[in-house]
Amino acid sequence: MAQLTDRSLTEIRRDLHTYPEAGWKEFRTTALVAEELDERDFDLRLGPEAVNADGRLGVPGDDELSAAEERARDLGAPERYLDRLEGVSGLVATKQYGDGTGPTVGVRVDMDALKRQEATDDDHRPAREGFGSKHPGEMHACGHDGHTAIGVGIARELDANGGFDGTLKLFFQPAEEGGRGGKPMSEADHFSDIDHMLALHLGLGEATGTVVAGYDNPLSNAKLDVTFLGEPAHAGGAPNEGRNAMQALAAAVQNLYAIPRHADGATRINVGQVHSPNAQNVISEEARLRVEVRGETAELNEYMLEKARRVVEHAAAMHDCEFETSLYGKTTTFENDAEMVDAVKAAAAGVDSVDEIKDRKPFGGSEDASYLIREVQRNGGTASYVGVGASNPAGHHTAYFDIDEDALDIGVDVTCETIRGL
Repeated sequence: MAQLTDRSLTEIRRDLHTYPEAGWKEFRTTALVAEELDERDFDLRLGPEAVNADGRLGVPGDDELSAAEERARDLGAPERYLDRLEGVSGLVATKQYGDGTGPTVGVRVDMDALKRQEATDDDHRPAREGFGSKHPGEMHACGHDGHTAIGVGIARELDANGGFDGTLKLFFQPAEEGGRGGKPMSEADHFSDIDHMLALHLGLGEATGTVVAGYDNPLSNAKLDVTFLGEPAHAGGAPNEGRNAMQALAAAVQNLYAIPRHADGATRINVGQVHSPNAQNVISEEARLRVEVRGETAELNEYMLEKARRVVEHAAAMHDCEFETSLYGKTTTFENDAEMVDAVKAAAAGVDSVDEIKDRKPFGGSEDASYLIREVQRNGGTASYVGVGASNPAGHHTAYFDIDEDALDIGVDVTCETIRGL
């Protein structure tokens, strides 16, 4: 049976890197972490107790989920925790330290990999040193394997060195990629009692030894899956008898990019996927696309999403097609609380392996920890999204992405010292 106990953080990170699990399929990862934290007397909320299962976004099909769960069993994931997941990944682990009179502090780390193939040549360290992905088409290309290891490391460090007088809640979040897991986790009633919240990310172009105390204002984001449904016909013999879903898709793509940008702030749109499983001599009866919109504020994101839906509706009508849409993922935005940014800076200053501390930086992309942070703030708590440099030799989401594993201990130390300082 696989387990994390007695493994170093680097060994944990490498194990998770070897066996990556894309969003909503993190069954092995969740079960392994649950076993370690259960042994440390954390109270565990697993699967449908950790996230609003009915509110999940971009969930793979039942067959894909079942295959992922069976794969986790075959790889030795502890059965008792797999069974408690009930087919839903995710974990919230809570423990009281000291006399419990101090604050309740939440720490969010994400667990999922990306759906992409990892490089296999010797220029890529994981391949060269034997811990490259063994799952075709899945890869930890954003550092979430390291984030999960840091989450375990925080529990170990607080247990070993006296903890603090308060309560720790560790959020091991599924499906960050695509903005699919943060919103349903924020809806699962774990945030009303949190006084302070930290979310972590490795790398982001910063060198090992650098800490960014607060990444602010990620772009709000929404990802929309669209299917156009027409009527097939022979393209040479009777094209007039068809209703062309591909034409509807083409009209939508052209006009999605024509949505006017907004005067109130940055807006973005991109069509990332188009597909029609169709022979060249048949009028297309089905065509699919995946589009994303972003906005500097939640309101601007909604503006873009509303306009995108309108374009899709009228592109379908123009070519006499039906259409279906579903929300694949969604994020919002946030601004870090000054109290928390200052607390991180003070803690990082006391960590010997930290060489440079940066106050605040704009995030630039999108991040679904935004929903967790906003929920804490809505309930009167404070939060910050912290960057831990990891000297990544290639960009995030690329086939050659990797991290400097010295950053794992830095992430643990900065977080634990911040908690104690609070």
